[in-house]
Amino acid sequence: MATPSSHPPAEPGQGTGEKRKGFFRRLRERLNKGDSWLTYDLAHLLPGGKVGEEFIEEMETRLLTGDVGVEATRQIVEGLEKKLWRDELGDSKAVLDTMRASMLEILGPCEQPLAIPADVRPFVVLVVGVNGSGKTTTIGKIAHRLQGEGLSVMLAAGDTFRAAAVEQLQTWGERNNVPVIAQGTGADPAAVAYDAFEAARARGIDVLLADTAGRLHTQENLMDELRKVKRVLGRLDPDAPHEVLLVLDGGSGQNALLQARRFNEAIGLSGVAITKLDGTAKGGVVLAIARELALPVRFIGIGEGLEDLAPFEAGPYIEALLGAPGERAAR
Repeated sequence: MATPSSHPPAEPGQGTGEKRKGFFRRLRERLNKGDSWLTYDLAHLLPGGKVGEEFIEEMETRLLTGDVGVEATRQIVEGLEKKLWRDELGDSKAVLDTMRASMLEILGPCEQPLAIPADVRPFVVLVVGVNGSGKTTTIGKIAHRLQGEGLSVMLAAGDTFRAAAVEQLQTWGERNNVPVIAQGTGADPAAVAYDAFEAARARGIDVLLADTAGRLHTQENLMDELRKVKRVLGRLDPDAPHEVLLVLDGGSGQNALLQARRFNEAIGLSGVAITKLDGTAKGGVVLAIARELALPVRFIGIGEGLEDLAPFEAGPYIEALLGAPGERAAR
């Protein structure tokens, strides 16, 4: 039986709604520094309000250079072309509505928040990704969110190659007042995962968040190490890890898609979290990953603060890319 968390669950209602609205408003402000790279001069692209082949070619170029990927771009462009052939692209609003619908087809199925079932304890989340993706910070933020939902959390410091990584995770543990299981630098990450699982089970912890060493998706020996960690957890619970979460830097463009593809092939992913969508990130890679891999997008992040990570929502995300209906077209 899981022990109750010392942190009470967040109360539903107005406060929760305001936080959600605030997050996606900040996303719109920060994504590509507040300008829609797709539609910022839409009115100028439509002389006389007419949509033609040249306009669609321009949108195709923008989608590709915005990291949307070939498959997702093809789907969005085909949606525009079909409407053009039917003479149903009469104005900029029709263009935005068509693009919005195509994007929702791609992203809608990936809107799957991380759910912690009540009958699985400890629920193990194995967090993977390359160095610099924001992996450890994301773990700390997820721990904070789960505590707000009334769940008890434990962290496992599986990045044993870098003492700084262990220290960073321990800092997050202190900040959230959650236990951290760690061993010395150079210890076997699988042994850390084993000890952490046993400790979490003994203490009745609800969720174990296990960090791993950042690695390039091309480093096969490190991928083998991840497979070992996964096997060891599977001996303790045949269904563990219950979530394999890949953390991606939203500003890394098409490289993020390559990472997702490789990690998925190597160990099998069940979800992704996309960080650093503030600043210069265009955000199109979310569409590329959704279209090619159809992986659930669990979280998106827009900054360093605890409230700068939120469950992914397709509709508000698309509005952040396109701008509110008519807003960008009016420019």
